[in-house]
Amino acid sequence: MRGGLVLLALIGCGGHTPRGLGALADQAKVLGHRGAAGLGPENTEPAFQAANDLGVGFELDVTLSSDGEVVVIHDDDLDRTTTGAGAVSETPWVTIAELDAGSWLDPKWAGTTVPKLDEVLEKHAGQGLIDIELKTTPQKKELAKAVVDAVRRHDAVGQVVVTSFDPYLLGEVAALEPGILRGQLTATFKEADLNLLEKLVLRHVGLKRKSLPDFIAVEHVRANKRFVRRWQRRGYPVLAWTVNDPARMAELFALGIDGIITDRPDLGLKAAKR
Repeated sequence: MRGGLVLLALIGCGGHTPRGLGALADQAKVLGHRGAAGLGPENTEPAFQAANDLGVGFELDVTLSSDGEVVVIHDDDLDRTTTGAGAVSETPWVTIAELDAGSWLDPKWAGTTVPKLDEVLEKHAGQGLIDIELKTTPQKKELAKAVVDAVRRHDAVGQVVVTSFDPYLLGEVAALEPGILRGQLTATFKEADLNLLEKLVLRHVGLKRKSLPDFIAVEHVRANKRFVRRWQRRGYPVLAWTVNDPARMAELFALGIDGIITDRPDLGLKAAKR
């Protein structure tokens, strides 16, 4: 993605008019992060079910296996959250499907498996908003197409949103299925392996001409009053991630944030009510 960053800085975002969240706005008020990562193993069925049991939707992460399956997992490799090892992109689905994705968190979750996006949509589409984050990958066209195909198979175009840090990935989704709402992720990028110019460009969400986003999803430490109001005035709802401190949740709702993404949606619901 680095080669296109300076170009993005030069071309700006044009006259794009965001669509906002429309009928999904109320469902975006509180979303579980990676399912509900504070209540079950992240990006697995127990975490998704925990969110649904609370009556909220959830965010999840996807990338491709070596044989093109859409795998629900956050990291590029299998090491942290499964009993496997190595890059997801270099591992076939038949191998990933046999891994334990729960015991790393607690022995009580032993036997929990890594899901495919199709499996999650089959069970949860229509129960609440699902935010599908596309992880940055060289296989942009392949990942975007596989995700769009899965969403269409489950008749979920109006029930999901897609988000990504990578504007080119969101652009691919827009070209394939304009009906899916898109959210541009942005952050401080303090720990990212990027030079100063690249960080500045990525932080400036107004430069994301390729993604043509409908809403902004910002790292919560950047979500001050000025940031939130500026983008809302331009027609973009603003969601903040990943917010786990109840006091910070309350601050953000007081600022008029449109939604929060949290490991603890149970606490988020309480903050939203206050």
